[in-house]
Amino acid sequence: MNSSTTAVFAPGHRTPEPDDATARLLAGWQATGRPATLTDHQRRHGPSPVTTALGGRTPMALVEVVEAAGLTGRGGAGFPTARKLRAVAESRGRAVVVVNAMESEPAGRKDQFLITVAPHLVLDGAVLAAAAVGADTVHVCLPRTRPAQHQELGAAVEERRRARLDRVRIRLHTLPHAYVASESTSLVRWLNGGPARPTGNPPRTHERGVARRPTLVHNAETLAHLALVARYGPDWFRQTGTPEEPGTTLLTVSGAVAAPGVLETALGTPLATVLDRAGGPSQPLQAILLGGFGGAWLPVEHLPTPLTRHELAPLGAAPGAGVLVALPRSACGLRETALMLCYLAAHSARQCGPCRFGLPAVAEDFTALATGRIHAESLSRLRLRTGLLPGRGACGHPDGAARLAASALRTFADDVDRHLTHGTCPAAHEPPRIPVPPATPPEAWR
Repeated sequence: MNSSTTAVFAPGHRTPEPDDATARLLAGWQATGRPATLTDHQRRHGPSPVTTALGGRTPMALVEVVEAAGLTGRGGAGFPTARKLRAVAESRGRAVVVVNAMESEPAGRKDQFLITVAPHLVLDGAVLAAAAVGADTVHVCLPRTRPAQHQELGAAVEERRRARLDRVRIRLHTLPHAYVASESTSLVRWLNGGPARPTGNPPRTHERGVARRPTLVHNAETLAHLALVARYGPDWFRQTGTPEEPGTTLLTVSGAVAAPGVLETALGTPLATVLDRAGGPSQPLQAILLGGFGGAWLPVEHLPTPLTRHELAPLGAAPGAGVLVALPRSACGLRETALMLCYLAAHSARQCGPCRFGLPAVAEDFTALATGRIHAESLSRLRLRTGLLPGRGACGHPDGAARLAASALRTFADDVDRHLTHGTCPAAHEPPRIPVPPATPPEAWR
């Protein structure tokens, strides 16, 4: 197993490890220190992936290559990529491909950075996926709050159009930047003229999605990996990572580290090594947040744990949205969690009971705990409410919030007792260490 990690920080910074074998998605950036034009991209990776990767074979052969590689989704759920491709390819009717580049996770920057420095790798993957499932259109969904990203990706699409590179139509869309707007059914609903809110009812998007057609929704990073698998094959892809979870993944590392930024790391890399590659802790740590606002807190004792779903699952954690935040001992983990829960409550779609009532109640109780205004009965109520949220919502949003809250109650158990007995701790009065957007509802869903 290759457990090395490639670090990329601010644009313009050239990382000092240009020969690191882990640099795959970010290899071009590693080599040049600048975003890749179409010429740069083809010089590094060769001509159009549809003509080279399919090579006269049937599109289903590409699905088999992806399956042999063991590629899984990098957007959060970790679903096998080939299984989604096959489900859409075997559905009736002309398919549609949707690139999820929303990255609505407040602590995440990996997809945004990937699209900036390697846009053609993402677009190659989307075009390949379209060929595999028989789609004639690729929709790329971007947040409305990042006009520069839309402009940069639009320039890349125009480069490809002038080169007459693609056989499918590529359309860019800017959506409201709400937390749940990046959920796959939210994208489909918006593309169909509705609000960017999730839908929990059948049919599934692979059966009837955009314009009632079979629809494949994939995260931007997943499609970039697909483009490399198609070019270099499953054996190459499996040269790094673990046998069960091969390949690399992108992580946004922030918080109390010396050099926060976007990292490309082999799956199976110990969490402590990831922190070291981000310059190491800048202060003594008490915990890390893994997976983002819908992820889980882990105490520092678990830093030797490998970054794989299999190893993290017993701890109640997962790579999630590719986020790792280091929390120093000097911070109040309960207050940080309360602020995140208030944000998640404000950004729910408010379409089901757990989002309309349960999540705001949990956020309110957790705020009372963080500010030292809770008593034993309220703490019991908080634990009960947190346990009732998962599996009851119209989408997975309440599940993520419950996971965050439950993990905080475990990880910061000593602080819970102190807040209950002695009131708020001094650290709770300090400025928060994790940037959290205002806990105000989205201004628009359309």
